[in-house]
Amino acid sequence: METPHGDIELSVVMPCLNEADTLETCVRKALTALESAGINGEVIVADNGSTDDSRDIARRLGARVVEIEQRGYGSALQGGIAAARGRYILMGDADDSYDFSEIPKFVAKLREGFDLAQGCRLPAGGGRVLPGAMPFLHRWWGNPMFAALTRLMFRAPIHDPHCGMRAFTKEFYERLEMRSPGMEFATEMIIKSSVRREKTAEIPISLYPDGRHTHGPHLRTFRDGWRHLRFFLMSSPKWLFTIPGVFAMVVGLVFAALAFGGAMIGPARLDVHTLLFSSLAIILGFQTVTFGVFARKYGIDEGLLFAGRKSSKLLRWLSLERGLLIGGLIFLAGAVILGIAVLSWIRVDFGDLDYSATMRLVIPGFTLAALGFQVVFSSFLMTVLGIDVPPSATV
Repeated sequence: METPHGDIELSVVMPCLNEADTLETCVRKALTALESAGINGEVIVADNGSTDDSRDIARRLGARVVEIEQRGYGSALQGGIAAARGRYILMGDADDSYDFSEIPKFVAKLREGFDLAQGCRLPAGGGRVLPGAMPFLHRWWGNPMFAALTRLMFRAPIHDPHCGMRAFTKEFYERLEMRSPGMEFATEMIIKSSVRREKTAEIPISLYPDGRHTHGPHLRTFRDGWRHLRFFLMSSPKWLFTIPGVFAMVVGLVFAALAFGGAMIGPARLDVHTLLFSSLAIILGFQTVTFGVFARKYGIDEGLLFAGRKSSKLLRWLSLERGLLIGGLIFLAGAVILGIAVLSWIRVDFGDLDYSATMRLVIPGFTLAALGFQVVFSSFLMTVLGIDVPPSATV
């Protein structure tokens, strides 16, 4: 349903890789839905290197074919959306698992002022999965797990972050600055829109069995499942670095305090060996938290993460001078404690020491010195990460 550029309200974008079995059905449903609902729109088939008749089928039906050289689900969608002329975009797979006759429901939500109208296939959000439409692991483990993680880690207001049928405004899409070339594209959109608190509506839909018979799904359960989980973690330095690091430090500090006083836990006596393990937990935990700060700084600078108010305030506060002062003081405190331990050794003419008493000085002194050293040089690295280097600059 081709209309002049300025009049196009909706562009339906279908990523395509050898979808000759089902593409005609999908394009016809989309065109019929646009016409029956009186929506001025177009259908774009973002072809990702098909070797079958997909492109010819799309052109014959009146769809616009955009050929995308870089392979990948995300690459195909990015290319198709970039070529779209509509104010709104609706994306959906061309395997006939989504019913494009439901297009008007998505457009209605966008007209109401929502930035994103997200389809939901899962019953938790009112959707419906028909028998045979979703593999067992995806239905009962993968999708519910990722939905729970999305809600927990990013406070997403939806139940099915991986539903491939969704509609959004072109302006919203451009704000997100999408990067993912692969299957993580859909996840990236949900994470970024949730973190930025974009106005999102959820629309229950039905998922139908894949209509293709000449080849199976492009999705690979374990490969793509891991890629999604990896993307979740990389998109949240708080959950990947900060929370585990703080937990390790707290556990280390608690057991260090108990071990320093020789506390008993049941029949076990906590002594210098426990203090040594606690020191390791504190150092590793602090280093992990530091990694989280680096990751957040890099992610914000590269447009991969959203700079929230707390993050911006913290990063502004973490100056080189403050880092050098704090790190220097911590290192000095550790050096003083280690110096006291050396003096006690000197007093006995470098002879035998009371192992338990001496290690109660050496271990805390070593820990503070190591932490101070990390703070000093981490501050320099943060400063390096914050330097804006002109593209033409060379060393």
